[in-house]
Order: sequence, then C-alpha cells, then structure tokens
Amino acid sequence: MQQQAPVSVMEKKHTPASGDKHDYASLSRYFWPDSSKPDGLPYISRDGVSNPELEEYDRNTLESMSQRIRTLTLAWFLGNDTTFASSAVAQIRTWFIDESTRMNPNMNYAQMIPGRNNGKGYPFGVLDGYSFVEMIDALWLLQTYPGYTNADQAALRAWFTKYVLWLTTSEQALEESRASNNHGTTYDTQLLAYSLFIGDRHTAQGLVDKFAQRHILKQIERDGKQPKELKRTLAYHYSWYNLSHMLDFYIIAKNHGLDISRATEIQGRSFYKALDFLAKYIGKDVSMWPYQQISNWEQTQRNLIRDLLRTELFISPERKNYRKIFVENKKQVEHPLFNLLYAIP
Repeated sequence: MQQQAPVSVMEKKHTPASGDKHDYASLSRYFWPDSSKPDGLPYISRDGVSNPELEEYDRNTLESMSQRIRTLTLAWFLGNDTTFASSAVAQIRTWFIDESTRMNPNMNYAQMIPGRNNGKGYPFGVLDGYSFVEMIDALWLLQTYPGYTNADQAALRAWFTKYVLWLTTSEQALEESRASNNHGTTYDTQLLAYSLFIGDRHTAQGLVDKFAQRHILKQIERDGKQPKELKRTLAYHYSWYNLSHMLDFYIIAKNHGLDISRATEIQGRSFYKALDFLAKYIGKDVSMWPYQQISNWEQTQRNLIRDLLRTELFISPERKNYRKIFVENKKQVEHPLFNLLYAIP
C-alpha cells in the first residue's frame, strides 16, 4: 500500500504576518472579499457561507493531519500492521517535532480576516485547534507502539505544555475562554484534553467543577433552547455543534476518572434537555424548524443521531430512547469509522 507523505504548516500558500511559516495561519471561514472595493479589503462577513480560499491556509491541512494520525493509529491497533503506526509517528514528528517543519505552539494567526487587525488572528481562531483533540485520543493507543519512542512522547508533551501556556496566558485565547456560546465550550474541552495529556489533573478537575456554571447555566434555557446558537443562520447546526463539544468534554473527563455528575445539569437547565429539544426535529423537513438553517439540515441531523448514541453509550446508559432513535435512523447515519468505533451490531 502506498502511503501519503506527511503534511506540515510549511505547505500553505500564504505566509502569516509574522513572516514565519511555522506559525499556523487560517482564514476566517465566513469572510469574503468586498466586491465594492478594488482590492476586496477589508473582507466582509457572509455568515454560514464558507470561503474556498480556506484551502490556501492551514485549516484543512491541520484537519487532514489529525485524521491521518487517528486513522493510521486505528489501522495499526486493529490490524497489527506496523507500517500504519510508523506512518502515524512520521506525521507526528513532521507537524510537532522536526525543526524544519514543525508548527509553533500558538494560534496567533488563526482565523485572520484580510484587511483587518494587521493580519493577526482573532479569539475564535482557538476553535481551529479542536482537531488536536481527536488526535490526542489516538495517541493514548499509539503510546504502546515501540516506534513511538519515549523521546517522541516527551517532545509532544513539551509542545502541548507550551500550547497550554499559550491558551491560558495569551489575551487572544483568554477572550475566547470567556465566550458564552459554543466558543467557550470548545475552549474548555480543548484545555481539558490537553491538560490531561500533559498530566495536569488539577487544571482538568477545575474545568469539570466549573463546567455547569460556565456553560449549562449560561447557554441552555430550561426548555432546552440555546438562544445564542439559535441566532445563527445555521441555528440547528450550531445548537448541535455546542452539545457535541459538551459531550466530548464529558467523555474525556469520565474516561480519565473524573466525576461529571454535577457537570450536566444546574438550576433546571440540562445538557439532556438541550439534546431532547433538537431530537424532536429528527426526520422532519427543515421547514418545520422555527429558526434559520440555510444549509446542511440532513447532515446535522445525522451528526445529532450519532451523538445521541454516544451519549447513551458513554455517559447516560439509562437513556434508552437515544439508542432507539439511533436504531430507527441507522440507515441514514451509516458511517464506516463511526460504526467501527461506536455502533452496536
């Protein structure tokens, strides 16, 4: 089997404002050239419509890197072919360790908007780092492969130690941490995963202890609605998106022995009520949804159905109705990797 070469941040078409291609850079997804200006600057917002110029930066390359490591690790772990594990290690070294190709541990130029902020990124650029979360999940498996050496593991933990320092001290990241919508949830889920990866259980426990106060209370109404997500042109998508990251948070914490029992509900507001509110629209036409959803209605429903099963399997086995919804819609949500990892025969 022919293996693809590892990808790196050095491949992007544009150099960030720092002048250093080792700095990760991405374009803010929903910003486009202003057609009324000769040079198109500054870019203007078209919420919910992705700009294909994203391909010229690091965002999709980062996602590809994460998926490669996860897929290659699973292929090795399940099939015992060390060729896959060796390729995963090569990708890790290319992106994080080798001096000529590694990414600097920051997101200073993530989701920049051409013509604004002197080329610097914005707080919501922290969202781009979420691809690291799935990659780290695979690394817990890969650490049993002899070719992933102690030196590799130490170098990667050192990289994430620096990245956690950036997340917890840079004003760009700290502003994102204060967001009271899906951005704040995504920040905390990332910080939880990285803290556990580098062995900082104190930070991880603090995130679990404050989660309900920071996210459930501020984001979910008693009827399960998420007002700040419902304002978007992709209201159903972002409502699911926020809950999916909450679910990731709970699963990561629980897998590491942290008690999440007080993290899912507070003052009559509940993660489960928010799931139930969205689940009511599964199988219905988008016209039945009383908010905006300008695209991706069916795909978001498929994503939600998968997360209902993950919720029942990993954090709330008594909620058999979630499994029932998955089984009833199984043919709609078939996905080889998901079925391999989660689906019940």
